[in-house]
Amino acid sequence: MAELPLHHNGTQGNVSIYRKVIKTLKSRIALFAICATCVCVLFLFVSPYVLQSGRARVTLTLKTETEESGSLEAATQAGLQPLRDSEANEIQFTTKELSEAPPSHAAHSSGEVGSASLDPVKPSIEEQKLKVKMMMQHAWDGYKRYAWGGNELDSVHNGRRGGIFGSHEMGATIVDSLDTLFLMDMKEELREATSWVTEHLSFDKDMSVSVFETNIRFVGGLLSAYALTKEEIFKTKAVDIGDRLLAAFDTSTGIPVGHINLNKPQENHQIGSTAVLAEVGTLYLEYLYLSHITGDYKYYEKVKRILTFMKAIHRPNGLCYNHVSTKSATWMSNEASLGALGDSFYEYLIKGYVMSSQQETDALELYRDTMKAMEKYALKKTSDGLIYFSNLRDTFPINTMDHLACFAGGMFALTSMNTEGEESEHYLELGKELTRTCHESYDRTATHIGPEAMAFDPKNSKISSQIASYILRPEVVESYFYLWRTTHDQKYRDWGWAFVLALEKHCRTSSGYSGIFDVNNPSSSKDGDQQTFFLAETLKYLYLLFEEDTVFPLNQWVFNTEAHLLPILDTLPTKPSDV
Repeated sequence: MAELPLHHNGTQGNVSIYRKVIKTLKSRIALFAICATCVCVLFLFVSPYVLQSGRARVTLTLKTETEESGSLEAATQAGLQPLRDSEANEIQFTTKELSEAPPSHAAHSSGEVGSASLDPVKPSIEEQKLKVKMMMQHAWDGYKRYAWGGNELDSVHNGRRGGIFGSHEMGATIVDSLDTLFLMDMKEELREATSWVTEHLSFDKDMSVSVFETNIRFVGGLLSAYALTKEEIFKTKAVDIGDRLLAAFDTSTGIPVGHINLNKPQENHQIGSTAVLAEVGTLYLEYLYLSHITGDYKYYEKVKRILTFMKAIHRPNGLCYNHVSTKSATWMSNEASLGALGDSFYEYLIKGYVMSSQQETDALELYRDTMKAMEKYALKKTSDGLIYFSNLRDTFPINTMDHLACFAGGMFALTSMNTEGEESEHYLELGKELTRTCHESYDRTATHIGPEAMAFDPKNSKISSQIASYILRPEVVESYFYLWRTTHDQKYRDWGWAFVLALEKHCRTSSGYSGIFDVNNPSSSKDGDQQTFFLAETLKYLYLLFEEDTVFPLNQWVFNTEAHLLPILDTLPTKPSDV
């Protein structure tokens, strides 16, 4: 077929129009491609910053059973942080916006102790507090699933451990956790715990127990639960065990023996004649409150007699040694310490004064006298200005300090709140400086967790791990809490949050939390013991560190040495004949 000329019947003009349209479309497509390319390049350049400022979220329902919380566990181990949806029973997580751990001490300059290393964008206080609550939930769920009714959870082998109460299953974790569950508003868990106490807790056992440990955990835990809930069962159980322990006080001096058989009090005096100072002095708060709620003077009478005895006994160089006879006013050792064997004796002196609304002046006088001696002989300083309270033999320092002694930073802060003028300022500064040292003992290890015992050389700034293990102890964060309440210095919350991260990284297991054998080894194996005081103390102090001051204010409540809450009383008990 012959090709038609383009101009036939006027089609040449139409073709010209088509050509112009096609040319325009091509140019616009090219322009669009260029713009799209520019947008892609810009997105690739800007997106890292956009993503950093945003929060990728994943919503997970909070489970109460361990077998239902696999997604929760996975999210936490993946580094997700919790946020509460106040309108739903859900927990939301946001991606971590902070570093896994603070920098090593080498990062600090001029020996200054800075706040924990957190990214510029960090979780809110509510998020931090909720994270601690979720740690409590994890610890409780594991205990409930694998060790319910037992004393402690074996968090490595998913079983139960007897702990200090041995083979007798006394539900120690349940009783020690009661007020923590109340504080964190874990209503269902508290209901379950209360039900177990009502139906299963019995002290009618042929067993020898530590008077000290039974008092601070069981008497203290039950009394605190009663003070908070007014549930009569807690008072009934507290009076039961408190009465059983009274047999320990039946000595010529009134100084209690260390162990008793709960069902055979006549055998108690066959268990030695030497008492530990901390054990002798750590009964006052609980027995004062027992007298208050029962109206029975006998409990207060027992602990008042101890206070009178300890105030009257001769103290060489003003010091109280770690062991005392139950039969005479005689010291049974020449060692003194703010750590193991001594610690809570001093703690209960100042707290007894506070709990009595500052009426128990004998306690304050003895506290002042003994602290003056401890400062004179035990208070030392390293070359870079870190203070510590050395363990003593007579008046000679051996330049070691226990993790337990780190509670004293909080004790001094509480003393500052209940004294005036230069004395108040002195104790606050002492508490701040001792807590700085204890923080350094954490900050300088590979795990950013402090050792069970540390050694110092006054000639240099080195802190050595005399005993390198960590067993979930609370004393350092306890002092963070008290110093936050007294100073509102942000560093204490920062240090506490760094501790949370370290616990999650090194102590968390699939069913709970565990101590570690070597704080200087990031890959340290775990001991598997979820101590009851981890739930009673460590997590409670962490939670309160991020809580408002109006929650259990320190002018209305005192904490016993197991962190159980007891109210400050308006009056001291009086003898019936004095009424």
